[in-house]
Amino acid sequence: QVQLVESGGGLVQAGDSLRLSCAASGRSFSSAAMGWFRQAPGKEREFVAAISFRGGSIYYADSVKGRFTISRDNAKNTGYLQMNSLKPEDTAVYYCAAGGGLSRNDYEYWYWGQGTQVTVSS
Repeated sequence: QVQLVESGGGLVQAGDSLRLSCAASGRSFSSAAMGWFRQAPGKEREFVAAISFRGGSIYYADSVKGRFTISRDNAKNTGYLQMNSLKPEDTAVYYCAAGGGLSRNDYEYWYWGQGTQVTVSS
């Protein structure tokens, strides 16, 4: 079992940065891939970024490539999403997820956090 708690969301202006954290409990985190997804009002949940259990492989959505950086510290059981050059279209609830394999598909992740709101004003 893995429990995930996101933090670090907030209200920022376009061009600002935020760093989201995902604190995990449970021994399985270090052997699980981790992903970040987001859901804007009235839209479906979408993939943002994912990192393999050792951090050797990383995927990004095209919309965030070059602006967002995913990372993890297994010793601290924590994952991160550094978000730079934020845009109003990045506004969403951001969720971290953990699963067995690196994937862009939300259905392949077993554990989910409760989400943290990110709002970017223009």
